[in-house]
Amino acid sequence: MHAREMISTHPHVQGNTNDALIHAIEECYDCAQTCVTCADACLGEDEVSELVQCIRLNLDCADVCAATGAVATRRSGSNETVIRAMLQACAEACRLCAEECDRHASSHDHCRICAETCRNCQDNCEKAVQSLSH
Repeated sequence: MHAREMISTHPHVQGNTNDALIHAIEECYDCAQTCVTCADACLGEDEVSELVQCIRLNLDCADVCAATGAVATRRSGSNETVIRAMLQACAEACRLCAEECDRHASSHDHCRICAETCRNCQDNCEKAVQSLSH
């Protein structure tokens, strides 16, 4: 990804990047892609009816992650309050999705991978929130 390179060129940033925020942006997009893939893989499973909640949380998490990545990437104006709220919502969506995927992880590798990715995104979003608090 080119997040660091692009954000550092923004005239309002002037090369002063927030590494924690950049890591969160990258993880948000990775998590969004992973959750979409997990939802699609769940739809392909024989016992899809047992995975309905997992699919819903995958899709919700994917949408929240993608929106968070987009909002956190925009650096025009002073939107740290909105970025902070989005990062907190993303961390919560990731936590819930990881918990649900964990329920199916022993049977489905895509759920195991998704849970790991969601936890990584959650952790990075929480770190980015802390970086904005200073």
